[in-house]
Amino acid sequence: MSNPEIILASSSQTRKELMNRLKLNYRCISPDIDESPLGEQHADDLAKRLAFEKARFIAKQHPNAIVIGSDQVAWREGSPQEFIGKPLTPEKAVQQLQANSGKNVYFSTALSVQQYSTGFEQTLVEHYHVKFRNLSIDEIQRYIEIDQPLQCAGSFKCESLGISLFEQMVGQDQTTLMGMPMIQLCNILRQLKLLLP
Repeated sequence: MSNPEIILASSSQTRKELMNRLKLNYRCISPDIDESPLGEQHADDLAKRLAFEKARFIAKQHPNAIVIGSDQVAWREGSPQEFIGKPLTPEKAVQQLQANSGKNVYFSTALSVQQYSTGFEQTLVEHYHVKFRNLSIDEIQRYIEIDQPLQCAGSFKCESLGISLFEQMVGQDQTTLMGMPMIQLCNILRQLKLLLP
């Protein structure tokens, strides 16, 4: 019996690059869901709901496929209920990085793996945080111009030049910070009898 199809419920280039590490055949389908908070008081709750909804939206359309959804919510120390989104513009990226300067920024990264036809569903949240250096406005503007982190929550790419903004990175799996916890994903895919490696 052949392996079921694998679908990544995302249009994120970073998540595609993370999936590519596994050397599995998969395809991407972007789920059409509203990502607005619904009164969640904690980043874990919002990230978990969105990862689940992304995977469920695609899993219902492709019930035999193994569908992978992921979502990440960030917040700054002292402001756990003020979620940090994607800046989308250079001006907002400057504002975010100025606010991040000298602070710890925490990331809740949720993963949901579902196969609708069998009823399989696992959803979890992993955590990571970074301590930012004290950043000058010149450093911030130069960084944004070079790395263009406008689609990244917190306005940085840790896999690129963003590493230069930090004093410290704290967590068990750096891919959690990048947007999809790959160690946990591998564990779940093995439960589904996929061969890794």
